[in-house]
Amino acid sequence: MKNRVELYDTTLRDGAQSEGISFSVADKLKICEKLDELGVHYIEGGWPGANPKDAEFFARAKSLKMRNAKLVAFGSTAHAGTAASKDKVLKGLLKSGTGVITIFGKSWDLHVKDVIKCDLSENIRMIEDSVRYLKSRGKTVFFDAEHFFDGYEDNKEYALKCLGAAVKAGASRIILCDTNGGTITSRIFEVVEEVKAAVSIPLGIHSHNDCGMAVANSVAAVQAGCVQVHGTINGYGERCGNANLIPIIATLKLKLGLDCVSDIQLKELAEAARYIAEICNMKMEDNEPFVGNSAFAHKAGVHINAILKNPRTYEHIDPALVGNRRRLLISELSGKSTILKKAQDMKIGLEKDTEKSKTILKTLQEMEHKGYHFESAEGSLELLIKRIMKKFKDFFELEDFRVIIEKRRGGKISTEATIKLKVGKEVEHTASLGDGPVNALDTALRKALKKFYPRIAEMHLIDYKVRVLDEKEGTAARVRVLIQTQDKSDSWWTMGVSENIIDASWQALVDSVEYKLLKDSKK
Repeated sequence: MKNRVELYDTTLRDGAQSEGISFSVADKLKICEKLDELGVHYIEGGWPGANPKDAEFFARAKSLKMRNAKLVAFGSTAHAGTAASKDKVLKGLLKSGTGVITIFGKSWDLHVKDVIKCDLSENIRMIEDSVRYLKSRGKTVFFDAEHFFDGYEDNKEYALKCLGAAVKAGASRIILCDTNGGTITSRIFEVVEEVKAAVSIPLGIHSHNDCGMAVANSVAAVQAGCVQVHGTINGYGERCGNANLIPIIATLKLKLGLDCVSDIQLKELAEAARYIAEICNMKMEDNEPFVGNSAFAHKAGVHINAILKNPRTYEHIDPALVGNRRRLLISELSGKSTILKKAQDMKIGLEKDTEKSKTILKTLQEMEHKGYHFESAEGSLELLIKRIMKKFKDFFELEDFRVIIEKRRGGKISTEATIKLKVGKEVEHTASLGDGPVNALDTALRKALKKFYPRIAEMHLIDYKVRVLDEKEGTAARVRVLIQTQDKSDSWWTMGVSENIIDASWQALVDSVEYKLLKDSKK
C-alpha cells in the first residue's frame, strides 16, 4: 500500500441535510459506531450549539469507545466584528469536548461582499483569529475553505490569501470545498496541484454532486495531492448530495492501492452502506457501484456463460472484496448456462443439454412474456424450477377463498378474508380481518396453517409492490405483484401475475409461505 489517505465522514451533518432524512440522537450514535467499525478516521458529528439535538449527541458521544475514528465538531469562523475569544459559535465548539474541530470560512470574495457583507480584510481576520484561538485551546483545527473552487476562478489571489490566513494561524489541514458542486474533474485536478505548490500543509477535498462528478472529483483530488477526503455514506446530502464515500473507499483501496481501510474493513463496505441506509430510512439503489444489489448481477445469457468460465470477463473486481455477491438473473434473455448454475445453487442435479433444462428455459420465457419477472423474485423462481423438476410437493392446497370489503357509514372500511384449504387430508377453514385485502388474506392464511407449520409465525411481510403491465387496458390490465417477506435469518421476494390484483397478491403470498416452509424443511 502507498501513503495513507484520511477518510472524513460528514453523514451526521451534511447527510442530515438530505431531503427525507431526520436523525434522532440514537440514530447518530449508531451510525457513529458503524463508521468507526468501517475504519473511518474522522466523523463529523454536527454543529454543537446550533440545536439541542447536536448538543445532546456530543454529550452522549463522550461515552462511545471508538477504536479508529476521532469525533469532530463543526462550525463557522467567528462573526464579523467579533473577537474569536468572545464568539458564541467558537465557545460552543469548545464545549463539545472534541479534540478536532473543523471550521468553515468564506474563500470566495462574492460571498464575503454579498452574504456576510464585510470587508475582504475583515474576512481574512476572522479566519486567522478563529483558527488561532481554537489552536491556543489545544485543539487540532481543520479549515474548510467554503466555495474555494468558485472563489479561485473569480479571484485567485484572494482565495489563496484565505488559505494562507488559516495556515499562518496553525491549521492542520486545509480542505478545498466545491460547495456548489459545479467544478469538473479535470479542473479539480489542476487546481489542487496548483494549491499544493502554494500551501505548506496537507490538503483535503470536500465535493458536492451537483454535476454528478463528486466521486470522480474526490478521487482526482487525491491523485493531485489531497490526503483527506470528505464525503457521506451513500452520497446523502443537500440538493444532489455529497461525494459518496462508499465507492471512494473501494476505488482508493482497490484501484489506486491507497491505504484507507484494512482488507477486513473493506469487506464490511456493503453491509455498512445498507445498515446506514436503513437507519436513514432511505432505499438503497440497486445499481449502487460496488455495494448495490445489482452491482454484480448478470442477466444476458452471453454474459452469464462467460462469467461461469471466468468472472473477470464481466466483473472489474471480486464482489466478495467489498462484501457483495454475484447474482445470475433468470429472464427471457437467459440461456441454459444460467439455468444450470441456478440448479447447481439449489442443489438440483441438472446435467447439461437435458430435456429438463430446455423445459425450464421455455417455461421461463413463456411466463416472462405474460408479465412474470423472475430476476426480482428469486423465491418464486426456486419454487418454479423445483416444480418442473418434480422436486417439490405443495405444502397445502387451496379449496377456495373469499374477500369482502365493506365501507360503512362514517367512512370506516372493514376487510374480511375467508380461506378454506387442505393440508394432507385435513381441511382447515378460517376467517380473518385486515387493514386491506392483502393483509386480511395474509392473516387468514397464517391462521389456517399455524397448527400444521408453527414456524410460519417467524415470517412477516415487509414490502408490497404493484406494477400495471399493460396500461392501455386501464382497470382491466394485468398487474404484477411483488412481495418481500422476512424471517429471523433471511428475506425473499415472491411474485404473482393476474388481471385481478387480489389473485396476483394471493399467488405471491402462497409462494412466500411455501418458500419459507421449503427453506425450513432443508434444515
